[in-house]
Amino acid sequence: MSNLSIPTTPTGDYYQQRNDRQPSFNSDLFTQLLRSENLQQAWRQVKANKGAAGIDGMTIDAFPLWLQQGGWQQCKSQLEHGEYKPSAVRRVEIDKPDGGKRKLGIPTVIDRVIQQAIAQILTPLFDPFFSTNSFGFRPNRNAKQAVLKVRDTIKQKRTFAVDVDLSKFFDRVNHDLLMTQLKEKIQDKRLLALIGKYLRAGVMVNDQFEASSEGVPQGGPLSPLLSNIMLDSLDKELENRGHQFARYADDFIILVRSQRAGVRVLKSITHYLATTLKLVVNEQKSQVVKVAQSKFLGFTFSRGKIQWHAKTVRILKQKIRRLTNRNWGVSMSYQLFKLRQYLQGWINYFGIANAYQACVDLDQWIRRRVRMCYWRQWRKPRTKVQNLLKRGVWIQTAVGCGITSKGPWRSSKTPGIQQALSNDYLRKAGLFSLKDGWIAVQYPNQKI
Repeated sequence: MSNLSIPTTPTGDYYQQRNDRQPSFNSDLFTQLLRSENLQQAWRQVKANKGAAGIDGMTIDAFPLWLQQGGWQQCKSQLEHGEYKPSAVRRVEIDKPDGGKRKLGIPTVIDRVIQQAIAQILTPLFDPFFSTNSFGFRPNRNAKQAVLKVRDTIKQKRTFAVDVDLSKFFDRVNHDLLMTQLKEKIQDKRLLALIGKYLRAGVMVNDQFEASSEGVPQGGPLSPLLSNIMLDSLDKELENRGHQFARYADDFIILVRSQRAGVRVLKSITHYLATTLKLVVNEQKSQVVKVAQSKFLGFTFSRGKIQWHAKTVRILKQKIRRLTNRNWGVSMSYQLFKLRQYLQGWINYFGIANAYQACVDLDQWIRRRVRMCYWRQWRKPRTKVQNLLKRGVWIQTAVGCGITSKGPWRSSKTPGIQQALSNDYLRKAGLFSLKDGWIAVQYPNQKI
């Protein structure tokens, strides 16, 4: 990496690119880790992922300068001599969609590159042996496949779901158990020692160092692979027992034919997780329910069809209300841009559900909220009348709307405002349609 160029084309498809060089069981993995091509690929991926600075304050944009100043030569020498000490991760807490806080650990950019390089070496070693029922953070696998797997399994008359909630999984990963699983395929002691250092790197919380005797911080490039390695024995145990299930990271659901079977499975799996993997099941959130009452990756299932879970819709509406806050104080063009950005990403994920009519209804509600924002921004009665006239509203109707004592929400439904801010007008202004997005997901090869 001493001659590392700074690539400009980010790509995350390292797995396919490295198929011709899959490390064997007895390979010198540490040497492969430090190869220039592996590190270049790691940098491309870290750069593409962007992300905030770690505790050293170095940003993604500052990393190339650090390379040019010779920072990597010293880092590489420390790695080769076993003297490299990873920095503690920076603790960040983000809001969970359903309330509470999720703790993230942000490594430095340097450590993110090294972790990504390790992940690229280990993925071909471990991933081919993972369960076909595991879908999270794996090459060529995704959440959509997991949801479709559950739907297809339900059609086999498995109409009860065992929802298992792992309490603070990433914070409670047992380091000794994880290292034991790593040693099953890794003989390179230098690489094992480096991974161990990352596990024990600690966390900086409000400028205070906290040691990490357990857990895998969410936020690093290596954490998803390590979590899959940790839970692979759970997958194998479920398969050995003949269970039908799907897992995405620490979110998994087991499908059974009866309530009684579900209760039995929940009890035995809870015991297995506690005794074998030293993980804690949240008994208050874990339950056996009919599939129509289950929740998996934001979806539920009814009559063999994929549906949005009620909580998913509630969270969506909360976000839309924030993005269409009439007192936000930004331009309508910016507001519509942020709304489009969010809705497009949302429907790209949730568009696999059987939800055409729900999208139509939501579009109607969103348009009314956007009209409310326009009306609020026009403020003065004269400005309102002028804007209505400019958009072709008859003078009598325009004046009646402009001087009304109705608030913005009630006014947004009046014929004059609907005429001025018609569906076509809002579409041309940049308002995204969930219905159109849903159609694009369901029928990707058709023009809308």
